[in-house]
Amino acid sequence: MLDPAESYEVAAKYYDHAYAAKPDLVDLPFYLNLAREIGGPVLELACGTGRVLLPTARAGIEIHGPDNSTAMLRILRANLEREPSEVRNRVSIFAGDIRSFRAPKKYRLVTIPFRPMQHMHTLDDQLNALRTAAAHLDHNGILAFDVFYPKYDLLATGMGEEILELEWRPGPDPARVVRRFFRKDSLDKIQQNFTATFFYRTCVGETLVEEESEAFKMTYYTYPQLRALFLLAELEPVAEYGSFEKAPLNNQSDEMIFILRRAK
Repeated sequence: MLDPAESYEVAAKYYDHAYAAKPDLVDLPFYLNLAREIGGPVLELACGTGRVLLPTARAGIEIHGPDNSTAMLRILRANLEREPSEVRNRVSIFAGDIRSFRAPKKYRLVTIPFRPMQHMHTLDDQLNALRTAAAHLDHNGILAFDVFYPKYDLLATGMGEEILELEWRPGPDPARVVRRFFRKDSLDKIQQNFTATFFYRTCVGETLVEEESEAFKMTYYTYPQLRALFLLAELEPVAEYGSFEKAPLNNQSDEMIFILRRAK
């Protein structure tokens, strides 16, 4: 069941504009090229508003996507309505939790893009999500997902401070701007997670006209911990990268990106 604190009811409203304005979000070509190389249909677990799903469908690839956030799926359905019929016909979306979702078919490619695994906060949740992915792989199928490489020197810094992360203009009025602020609220080094709050402030000129906020929690992983989870989920690595340009995974990496298959 989705934690009410992570329903993304507020975040969903701003999600597409916010991440279109995020200059360091460069994962789309990686997942799109993977889908082109392997072919469809693709299963994208936790598909959100379709940031990766829709470009995949536009590229001519059939793709299926479950998500357990009603708010995210509402935006995705609205986005789909604006697509040509040939794109809509390549997409199937479902209300479903990646810890328990089961489709009646297998896939050559299963993806979990942009860190949904970091919203799995217990060992059971983490294993169940990976087992869901494994259960949908055909005999030659692969799973691809990413998490961030934790920067331990920064995790405990700036607690309680609001930081301006992103800003964008949501419509034709050049005076109207939305700014997203981030505040880190707590750190749990034992459970390896932190809580934070996003603030969305809409201004016209210098006047604040609307403010909304939403709390969230993220779990971070160590490399050996992930390798142990793969063993428990009966998955084995095919490749691992430290960037979406396929740089080696090493001490300079900002990402941990894995390509996995069912263990032989």
